[in-house]
Amino acid sequence: MKYLFFSWLAVFVGSWIVYVEYSSYTELCRGHDCKNSIVSTFIPYWFTQETGEIYRESLSARWRRPPIMILEAKVGDQANLADLATQVLSFTDSNKDGHISLPEARSTWALLQLNEFLLALVLQERDHTPKLLGFCGDLYMMEKVSYSPLYGISLPWIIELWIPAGLRRSMEQWFTPSWPHKAKISIGLLELVEDIFHGPYGSFLMCDVRTTTFGYNERYDFKVMDARYIIPEATFQERIRQQRCDVDMDCLYGTDCLTSCDLTKHRCTTEVTRPNLAKACDTLKNYILRGAPSDLSDELEKQLYACIALKGSAEQMEIEHSLILNNLKTLLWKKISHTKDS
Repeated sequence: MKYLFFSWLAVFVGSWIVYVEYSSYTELCRGHDCKNSIVSTFIPYWFTQETGEIYRESLSARWRRPPIMILEAKVGDQANLADLATQVLSFTDSNKDGHISLPEARSTWALLQLNEFLLALVLQERDHTPKLLGFCGDLYMMEKVSYSPLYGISLPWIIELWIPAGLRRSMEQWFTPSWPHKAKISIGLLELVEDIFHGPYGSFLMCDVRTTTFGYNERYDFKVMDARYIIPEATFQERIRQQRCDVDMDCLYGTDCLTSCDLTKHRCTTEVTRPNLAKACDTLKNYILRGAPSDLSDELEKQLYACIALKGSAEQMEIEHSLILNNLKTLLWKKISHTKDS
């Protein structure tokens, strides 16, 4: 009986400590979808606990500059940074009362640390990322995307072990839409590459271009499903130059962003070995060539392999990069533009 009493006492005291520790964080939550979540986020030094209307006015005024500082650290000193900061301020004032509260500022601060949220802001006027529906601290909700991965099926890893590679590739092609729809989806991926290369807010690097990171909706519009590894180039370069290395593979970020190792310093260099376009074409190769019309397949294959062969950063071969990208888009659009699939 004595042991039962002390066990109960330990559970009670532990539960009370957890409650006291986290109950103060509920003020972060915003929106119907997140009202039951409890989110703890870090907040920079310029946010202090004050009270009253003077505090509300002061915080609103002080929050005008921090977004620019955060964004500059993320994407570098871009010419249109003030426009992006204005979007952030509009988003931060979630209840549109003209003031920025401490919970609103905390939530936005937490969200700006996430690559996928930053990309959604940058591309909000495009259709490549799902629409943002609501947020709570560093949790957020996006619209549902009906079909993912881009092609193929997701199987439990234990089953994957027993399926031969050849059969696995065949199975992936069983679960794809018609070729005109695949062409439309492929154009969406190429447009994403175009949008994040020298966009208004700098360049982004695609460091995971596996088919599982992409999907599409009922209208066959391409969508990014997982943007955690689509990272601002400035952020990537800052991170990778700090990385110690002995071989080039030590300089890999995600699954697809590889730089070289400077053996004189044992530090990674900052220039990726393959541009976004080459990696995107590699992902599309099997997807778009299978079932391609006979009068298109040879030229399409030629353009895809020229694309896959691209080396170095896009800046180093900007003309060739743009030429191949435009050729691929034009080739696909010409074939489907006169159909209802476009």
